[in-house]
Amino acid sequence: MLAKRLTVSAPGKAILHGEHAVVHGKAALAVALNLRTFLQIRPCNNGKVAIHLPNIGTSLNWEMGQLQTLLTAFSAGLDQSKSPSPEQMDKLREIGSPIVIPAATESLAALAFLYLYLSISAKYGQIPSVEIVVWSELPVGAGLGSSAAYSVCLAAALLTACGAIGCPLKEEKYIARWPEEELDLINQWAFRGEQVIHGKPSGVDNSVATWGGVLRFQSGKITLLKRVPTLRILLTNTKVSRSTRTLVAGVKDKILKFPAIMNPVLASIDAISNECENVLEAIALSPSQKYYLVLEELVDINQHHLNVIGVGHTSLDRVCQVTANHGLHSKLTGAGGGGCAITLLRPDTDPLIVEAARQDLSACGFECWETSIGASGICLHSPTSLKPEVLQIFSKV
Repeated sequence: MLAKRLTVSAPGKAILHGEHAVVHGKAALAVALNLRTFLQIRPCNNGKVAIHLPNIGTSLNWEMGQLQTLLTAFSAGLDQSKSPSPEQMDKLREIGSPIVIPAATESLAALAFLYLYLSISAKYGQIPSVEIVVWSELPVGAGLGSSAAYSVCLAAALLTACGAIGCPLKEEKYIARWPEEELDLINQWAFRGEQVIHGKPSGVDNSVATWGGVLRFQSGKITLLKRVPTLRILLTNTKVSRSTRTLVAGVKDKILKFPAIMNPVLASIDAISNECENVLEAIALSPSQKYYLVLEELVDINQHHLNVIGVGHTSLDRVCQVTANHGLHSKLTGAGGGGCAITLLRPDTDPLIVEAARQDLSACGFECWETSIGASGICLHSPTSLKPEVLQIFSKV
């Protein structure tokens, strides 16, 4: 059982190549984004289970007796091999009654937490009175896997708290990761949390948050690339909202209307994903400048393709124009129609150029971060490994 506070973190995700084409059986490359969600779980003796979400201004708590009643009623049916049932979700909504807007971020976050807490308690032994604080560097609703990072952090923390998985962090270490079989268990439970939030997730986001690095996704099969480099990028949030469902439907309509035109475009996007995979493996073995030039060309070609299939946006065009003025190469990431873009940075890119591009993007009203892709997945942290701003957040709550 949990004897001391533990801190875990998981990365967000971006799509490097293969957006929309993946819906039609083509390959996509999903990458771990080194903007992370941090969770701290602490034992307490007040007879309550509490969760604090300062990013969205929410704090909730439940009496252990209240949860025990629900745990008894559902103990036979809560398992990582089963999807959440409508009956289970109705029961959870009853005790999640402080949240009154069913589709709100706060409500979904609370329901995912309750489902994972009760499911894991039912299978491995009830988790004692705890307090959880979750804080994220990821913007919510920007298509960067914030909910998956949250679910993976919850699963890892709760499984560790009840002893279902070990605690690999030793005193002499700053950061540690679980062995492969325990990561797989974390991922399975996190997927159930994602189902609570999204209904029918692909499993890509939680897999990226669990394993990190780069994952290839095609026709429902997820493969972790073994040798990948860490690449510097600028990540830009245009803050333009969009409907993924509408964009996906629009691409499908174009394919039906112009199959002879659109199918070759999708095949070309697939080829870009495959070529990029080969180049990433080559960079991991020998980081030659020539490979980064190829990556930049692939980014440019794919961005043109994404405009052709109808998922571009003037805000994304603006990101590409602004960064091109500084000799940089950008493309949308995710659904398109607004949302976010990534800009590749070569290892030798002048920091002054990066800062100038950031300032110009900010002047457009965009939000911009310099970060990296290919980051590590879910891990445990010692306090000395945490950024000062993370420690400050945890100390305030």
